[in-house]
This record gives sequence, C-alpha cells and structure tokens, in this order.
Amino acid sequence: MIAATQLARRHRFRWWELLPWVAGIAVFFAFPNYLSFATQVLITILFALSLDLVLGYAGIVTLGHAAFFGAGAYTVGMLAMHWGWHEPFSGLLAAALVAAVIGFASGMVLLRTHGLTLLMLTLCTMTLLEQAANMSAAWTGGFDGMPGLSFSKILGLFGFDALYFRSQYLYALATLFLCFVVVRMLVYSSFGQSLTGVRENLLRMHAIGAPVRTRQVLAYTVSAALAGVAGALFTQANGYVNLAVLGLERSAGVMIVLILGGYGRLYGAFVGATAYMVLEHTLAKAYPTAWQLGLGLTLIAVALFARNGVIGIADSLRRRLEGSAR
Repeated sequence: MIAATQLARRHRFRWWELLPWVAGIAVFFAFPNYLSFATQVLITILFALSLDLVLGYAGIVTLGHAAFFGAGAYTVGMLAMHWGWHEPFSGLLAAALVAAVIGFASGMVLLRTHGLTLLMLTLCTMTLLEQAANMSAAWTGGFDGMPGLSFSKILGLFGFDALYFRSQYLYALATLFLCFVVVRMLVYSSFGQSLTGVRENLLRMHAIGAPVRTRQVLAYTVSAALAGVAGALFTQANGYVNLAVLGLERSAGVMIVLILGGYGRLYGAFVGATAYMVLEHTLAKAYPTAWQLGLGLTLIAVALFARNGVIGIADSLRRRLEGSAR
C-alpha cells in the first residue's frame, strides 16, 4: 500500500508541467512566421529527451546517438522513395522499430563495455552506419541524400506545408507530447528508479542482484526508438534526408543541448534545446562570421558555473529563496 502511494505521488502531474505545452501552443499563434524554426526546436527536444533517458538516467555515455536518429530519418525516406509509403504515422512506427532493432543489437554488444571504450564504440557504430548510407547510393542517394520527398496528409486532412510549416509544427508538437508521456512514465516507474540506481552506484546494484545489463539494454533500446522517431519527424517535416543526420556534429550537438539544459532532469531537454537553438539563431543573425565564438563562450560559462545546466541554476535559486524564507 505504501509503495503504491509513493508510486502515485511520483506520477502525479504538477501544475507547472503544463507550461511547456502551453508555451508550445502559444508559439503557434504568436510566431506564425517562425514555425519552421520552431519545428526544428521540437525535433531537437525529442532527440535530446531520448539521449537523456540513457545518459541522464541510466548513466550510459554515448557519442553516437545520431546513429538512431539517422536510422529513423532514412527509414521513412527510403519507404517513401522506393516503396511509395507516404503515410506519416505508420512511417514513425516503422522508424521507431528499425531504430529499436539497431539499438537492441548494438546495445547487446556495446554495453558489455564502459567508460572511454563504450564512448568510442558508440562513435564507431554511428560512423559505420554513416559510411553504409554513403556507399548504398542506390537506396539512400549517397552523399546527395534524398531530396524532394513527399508525404500524405496528416489524418487525411492536413497537408505538409513547405512554406509556413503549420501542419508540421502541430504534428511535431503532438508527437513530442506522446513520446514525453512515455518517457515520464518510465522515469517515474520502478524501472526508472532502478536506472537511477545503476547510474549512481553500479556495483551496489550488482550486489543486490538487480539485472543491470538487461535494464541498460532495455533503456538503450527505448532511447534508440525515440531517437528514430525524432529522425523520422525531421525527414517528414523537411521533405529530405542526407548524411548530416548521421554525422558527429548532430551527436555532439544534442549532447551539448542536454548539458546546457540539465541532464537527468526530464525537462532539461526542453530548456537546453530551446536555449541553444535560439542563442545560435540570434548570434548567427547578429554576427554571421563570429557567432560560434559567442556560443562557445556561453557554453564554457555554463559548464564552469552551472553544475547541472540552466535547470541547475533555477534549482539553486529556488533553494536559496526557500532558505531565506525560513
């Protein structure tokens, strides 16, 4: 009875958890000319959320998470290009399935290692997939990718708008919400609590008989599926896919996003992706030739003075205010 009560408390929604979704709906009406950019932000949030599940909660350090993003992106691209499979929702499911299979297969092998070895092997996995996509030009378009992809109307009513991105934005927002609900349920479940235990003290979890590797592989597989959905959204929203979806820049970028927002915090992906992409866009517009300098200095400052990103700063301020109130 006590365990059930604690579980219910963990799963209970707080009022402030509605704020990201209210803000997401508000953006649709307040910034109609920026919905293309906002759609990319939502996709990045989902990608970062998938990484947070393995890095922030399970403590699995990876530098090749773009492998699953790219697998999902190429899955819907090839289905549309070669098999005429243009239906969006089934495309997302297919992308999630393919990415999950790759995640499971690679996780069974890679998660036998840890530390720098694991980091390098995840990077190698991503590089191998990138080269496979490059060499399979007949299927993937090689270096040029697959431009000009088209997809069916969402629910048979809302077509993908290449100019204003209205349908793409709402489609991405709804998909992000559903995926977030899944991640939130996992994180606050006993499975999620065990992942946190693995991250905090691996040897102790082994000592109490917990199936550590099984849970790591399962978390890695779910994370890969979510990253595949993010990649599929990228292809469907933009109507193209190329080798950039499998590049190191995408893997490193999403890790920076998570560190900036705060990993292992569930909402760090939201804060980090929004802050990073808005800052990048603003600096690139103001200083076209030196925007990376300002971005780099900002990231250095966050790394030095914010131990757990922007959310960590907010938590510190909240604790100080509560302490002063007492």
